[in-house]
Amino acid sequence: MSAIRYRPLWFAGAGLICVWLLAWGGYTFSQSRKVTAQKVADYLRNTDLQKLSRDERARALRQLARQMNALPIDERRRARLAGAWDRWFQEMTEMEKAEFIDATLPSGFKQMLQSFQQLPEEKRRRAVQETIRELQRARAGIEREEPELISRSGQTNRPPELSEELQQRVVTLGLKSIYSESSAQTKAELAPMLEEMQRLMESGRLFRPGRR
Repeated sequence: MSAIRYRPLWFAGAGLICVWLLAWGGYTFSQSRKVTAQKVADYLRNTDLQKLSRDERARALRQLARQMNALPIDERRRARLAGAWDRWFQEMTEMEKAEFIDATLPSGFKQMLQSFQQLPEEKRRRAVQETIRELQRARAGIEREEPELISRSGQTNRPPELSEELQQRVVTLGLKSIYSESSAQTKAELAPMLEEMQRLMESGRLFRPGRR
C-alpha cells in the first residue's frame, strides 16, 4: 500500500532526473560545438595546408573562416594574437589569402576605413599608436594569464604588431587608400590592427580624453 502511495513521487523524481540529464547533455553538446580562440588556435596548429589537396585546402579555409566569423569580438582578438597565422599565410596562395580576408571582414569594416580616412594626419597617428598599444596590452595579458595558449600555437616570438614603415604609410595615406591598393599579404598584416581599431572606435575609447 505504501509503495502505491509513493509511486507518483518516484515518477516525479525520475522525471526530474531525466530533465536534468537532458539539460546537462544539451549544455555539454552546445559547449562542445562552441567556437573559441583556443579551438581556432588548435585548428591552425593541427592543419597543414601543404599536405592537403586543392579541394581539401578550400574546405579547410572555409572552415577557418566560419570559425573566425562565429567568434565574439574579444575571442576573435585572442585568436588573432595567439593563432599560428604566419605559417598559414606563408602557405596560402595570393588568391586564397584575398578570399579568406574578404570572407572574414567584420561588419562595419568599410565604414571604419572611411572614418579613419577623414581624420587629420595627427589624429591618424594617435589612432594607430593607441591601437598598437592596446594590442600589445592584450598580447601581454594573454602571455601572462594564458601562456599555454601562446606556447601551444607556436607563436612565442612574434614580430611587432605592425612594422614602422607600414605604420607611417597608414598615417600618411590613410587606411582606405592603403587597404584598397595593398597586396593580400599586407592586408593580412594589417588585419589585427584594423579589427582592434574598429573595436576601439565603436566603443568610443579611441579618442577618449585622457587616454595615453
